[in-house]
Amino acid sequence: MQLLSYILVYPFIWLLSILPFRVLHFISDAFYYLLYYIIGYRKKVVFDNLQLVFPEKSDEEITRIAKKSYRHFVDVFVEIIKLFTISKKQLAKRYKIGNIDVLKKLEKQNKSTLLMGGHYANWEWIFLLNTQVSFNGYAVYKKINNKYFDKKIIETRGRFNTNLVNTKKIFSVMNKNTEENRLSLYGFLGDQSPQVTKAHYWSHFLGVDNLPIHTGAEHLAKKYDLPVVFFKTKRVKRGYYEVNFELITDEPQSFKDYDITDIYLRKVEEEIKEAPEYYFWTHKRFKHRGKNLLKKNQD
Repeated sequence: MQLLSYILVYPFIWLLSILPFRVLHFISDAFYYLLYYIIGYRKKVVFDNLQLVFPEKSDEEITRIAKKSYRHFVDVFVEIIKLFTISKKQLAKRYKIGNIDVLKKLEKQNKSTLLMGGHYANWEWIFLLNTQVSFNGYAVYKKINNKYFDKKIIETRGRFNTNLVNTKKIFSVMNKNTEENRLSLYGFLGDQSPQVTKAHYWSHFLGVDNLPIHTGAEHLAKKYDLPVVFFKTKRVKRGYYEVNFELITDEPQSFKDYDITDIYLRKVEEEIKEAPEYYFWTHKRFKHRGKNLLKKNQD
């Protein structure tokens, strides 16, 4: 069944991928109308999230952000599809890499590094970075259930010198790279909600208290003494982005537990508040809010 699904669906994805951006954006506009006005895909989730995070905004403002967010949501979806066939040269024209010197300096010091970002703007195109640095690039991802699609995505990202690593295998990969002194750059996105049973830390994000927080990236940075760099993505205009880097620390072991995670979260918040329409509000980021307090009361 997995193979059949792949055979039936992938040719359609490939055909979409070879289309020029102007055609893809036309398709995106049509799907935006379908998702927002007809299907209402996760509309309650989006509006609930926005009203929770921006209680000071009027209904009109919330609606305006929501509509722009849906448009961006579909744009990113077609831009991800475009990655299957886009050339490095074409991608470089649309995804400008800013102050890469932050990473080049760590590279010269032979320091493997942990790179953190959020689900903001187009985080997928960050893979282009690995064609412009000497690091061996790794991106932590959740394995797709269909093994054929999973293999194709790994192959596609490999065109940009990126190795996708399943969350379950990242420890063994980092152990091996450390033992072999392999200069590596590890990419993490940590702004979504972890499972409650796996949450070690509860804090606030976007003004909402008592949320479970991903802390795996900080744990690995401390374990392997990796500098932590934040990447901030800006949407310049439709189909064009710019990314810049900021060193959070090159001495992670000097920080108290969860301080690096808190700094990271504040940077994601700043990014979102500058232009909230480019964040993925369809995520159920706040679904576990307050469950830590409920558990304490039960205990």
